Amino acid sequence: MEYLIKQYPLETGALEIQYIEEYFGEFPRKKTATEILDRLRDREFLILMAEAPLRDDPGTIVPVAFKIVHEIRQDESEPKLKDLVTRLRDSVEFEDRKVLYSWVGGTRRDWRGQGHFRALTEESEVWAHAAGFHEVVVKTKNRYYDMRGTLDQLEFNVVKYEIHPTDNRESKVYLSKRLTSDVLRSHTSSRRVVVAD
Repeated sequence: MEYLIKQYPLETGALEIQYIEEYFGEFPRKKTATEILDRLRDREFLILMAEAPLRDDPGTIVPVAFKIVHEIRQDESEPKLKDLVTRLRDSVEFEDRKVLYSWVGGTRRDWRGQGHFRALTEESEVWAHAAGFHEVVVKTKNRYYDMRGTLDQLEFNVVKYEIHPTDNRESKVYLSKRLTSDVLRSHTSSRRVVVAD
């Protein structure tokens, strides 16, 4: 199967992500286009969306999964990113290295298990490797079992686990993957990427 992936510029991509997140009921708070613009402006980033035909109407193509990755720096000033760097300081080397943060993403429930998120992740790794990134990090919660399983299949390694004091399902899991040419050779998805206007 060949996956269709669209790569978006900042403004259009922010609006598209705001739109598609409405289809994700499990996200407690959806990202707004303004929030996405504020986060990604003035840093390297990639906005990808996978599209697929509707089962009952193959002529209609719809967005089914998305992924946003961006550069994270040792000297972040934005509070959430500064906190993330502080939490990862003993687990991830930032000095003189380019580190990519897998910020948000997901697959619509009725398209899960078909490889769309893997294709997006592999495409983001190709882009990141070409852009000189050394490592990609991601943060999730223990209760997102499907996401943790996907990251395991994509060979991300747990680098830190922060136990929640009252509910272990709310514990934070930090994972990482070094971006080497071996990683690119391990990719399995066939992808066609188009650049959106």
